[in-house]
This record gives sequence, C-alpha cells and structure tokens, in this order.
Amino acid sequence: MRQQGHSVETIAAWALALLWLLPVAYSLWSAFHPSEYATRFDLTAPLTLDNFARAWNQAPFARYYLNTVTLVTMVLAGQLVVATLAAYAFARFRFFGRDVLFALVLVQLMIMPDVLIVENYRVISALSLLDTIPAIALPYIASAFGIFLLRQTFKSVPNELVEAARVEGASSFGVLWRVFVPLAKTTYIAFGLVSVSYHWNNFLWPLIVTNSVESRPLTVGLAVFGAPETGVDWSVITAATVMTMGPLLLAFLLFQRQFVQSFMRAGIR
Repeated sequence: MRQQGHSVETIAAWALALLWLLPVAYSLWSAFHPSEYATRFDLTAPLTLDNFARAWNQAPFARYYLNTVTLVTMVLAGQLVVATLAAYAFARFRFFGRDVLFALVLVQLMIMPDVLIVENYRVISALSLLDTIPAIALPYIASAFGIFLLRQTFKSVPNELVEAARVEGASSFGVLWRVFVPLAKTTYIAFGLVSVSYHWNNFLWPLIVTNSVESRPLTVGLAVFGAPETGVDWSVITAATVMTMGPLLLAFLLFQRQFVQSFMRAGIR
C-alpha cells in the first residue's frame, strides 16, 4: 500500500513537472525557429538566432537589463541591512515591546503586497519618486520574511561564541559582524535567491509606478514589447521572453545544488 502511494506521488510529480515545462519548451522552440514554425512542430525545421536580433533591436532591452539589475541589487542590499539589524535586535536584545513588535512583523507575512498598492503609490507620489527605480524598490526594503528567517538563524547561535567574542573585546556590532553573519551564510544565500527571483519577475507594482524606458524593468518592458498594438510575432515575442528569463534559468541550472542545499540548511536551522 505504501509503495502504491509512493508510485502515485511520483507520477503526480512528473505530471506537474511536465505541465510546468510545457510553456518553457514552447518558448525555446519558437524562439530558435523561424516564424512559420512557431505553431508547427517539425524536427527538420532550421534553427535561427534572427528572432533574438529582431527582439533586441525593436526594444531597448539593454536598458531594461540595466534597470532590472540595478533594482534587484538595490532591493537585496537594503533588505540584507534592514533584516540583519532587525533580526539581531529581536534575537539577542531584550527591550520593551519586543514580542509585540515581532508579532507585527509576522503580520506583514500575511498581507499580500498588492493590498498596499494604493497607499504605497500615495507615499511614493508624495516623495516625488514616481517613474524611478527607487520607487519600485522602497516598498520592499523591509522584508518580514528576511527578518523572520535571520532571527531564527541568529537564535540558534551558541551563547559560548558570543561570550568568546565579548572576551576578545568585540562590541555588539563586532559580535554581529564576526559571529552571527558568517554563521548565517547559507540563510543569506537562500534569502538572496528568493529576493532576486521575486523582484526580477515582479510585474504589477513596477507597471504602476514606471512610465518611461529609463525606469522600466524587464518584465514591464516585455509586456510593452508584446502588446497587440505593436504587432504579434510569436517567435520574436518568445525570443524576448527567453532573454528575460534566461539569466535566472541559467543561474538555476549552474547552481541548482547550491540552491537546494542553501534552502535545506536554512530550513533545518
């Protein structure tokens, strides 16, 4: 009975994997073949890179790439600083209202970011930051998930290591930098992967606060590029899609073992 249940789970997992792969497989097929083969599977179809050249020349993808890299770097850097300091305070310091404040941080995990779009837009508008990359990044700098994940990791650090650092004359910040941060390396990697992948693919908020090429990330640029009024050529559109998802897909294929190990170790802690 147990073996039969395991077989069902395996079949279901493979079925879900194939369903997930179908759009990716179609995008790759259409992107590397001429337009007439976009909806026709033929093993003898010629390969081509013209779709990528056309997509690159029809839209400022170089600028979109620069904006996206700047955005994910800015968000991740801010999140790491804020989450590290907040998690350190919640894990190692006692102060009035600590548990209540941490409970409020956990409440943020239950609130979808889309619910706050109107208020976030009002704040960004009041700060005169509309149509800028900081406008996209600011609502995500304080990450409740990052604070929670690092707090759990910091709480697992033995007190003996902290006391040893104190004996050597380390300050509170020195203890954080020399003891807690190095021991939380796998947690930082796991959180960094989540943050980069989410903000690389984020669409709705960047769409709302950006209006020009100078600030649009890849996802919004791809949506504008694939709009019906600009003409629909599925081979060119899928080539642009492959260029958009390519860096993340390549990174996963190259470092999948490190990805899985980071998440497992972070979860165990």
